[in-house]
Amino acid sequence: MDRPFVAENAQERERLSSLVARLRDEELNLPLGTGWTIAVALAHLSFWDQRSLFLMRKWKKNGVEPSPIDIDVTNDSLLSLWLALPPSAAANLAVSSAEAIDRELEESPSELISAIENLGERFRLYRSEHRKLHLDQIEELLRNKGAT
Repeated sequence: MDRPFVAENAQERERLSSLVARLRDEELNLPLGTGWTIAVALAHLSFWDQRSLFLMRKWKKNGVEPSPIDIDVTNDSLLSLWLALPPSAAANLAVSSAEAIDRELEESPSELISAIENLGERFRLYRSEHRKLHLDQIEELLRNKGAT
């Protein structure tokens, strides 16, 4: 089975890892808007990759089925927790969570991947798309600030 998402996920995971390795604490605290900082965006990425990881594990045991969630309410309700995390912990969690879900997706049986594809929700396999969105935002902020 062809798995183009594996390479795309790896590319954005490596980009994430490289960025996190370069970021200083003061940069992690730079505001992105709407109460978010760079560290919050990284904690956000970690949460959604962790959710995907645990959903994959559930699907392996019980079969694939839709798993709707109110994204805005979830993000809004987690903001205070993300802000409470030490910025470097949020950054490190983003990398370790990306590594974990990417490994799970890469090692999953073809039947499971096919069932997920049949959901028609590309983001379930292409974790790279969510990472790219936030990494682009972070890197643009850093360029504008003349940082890293």
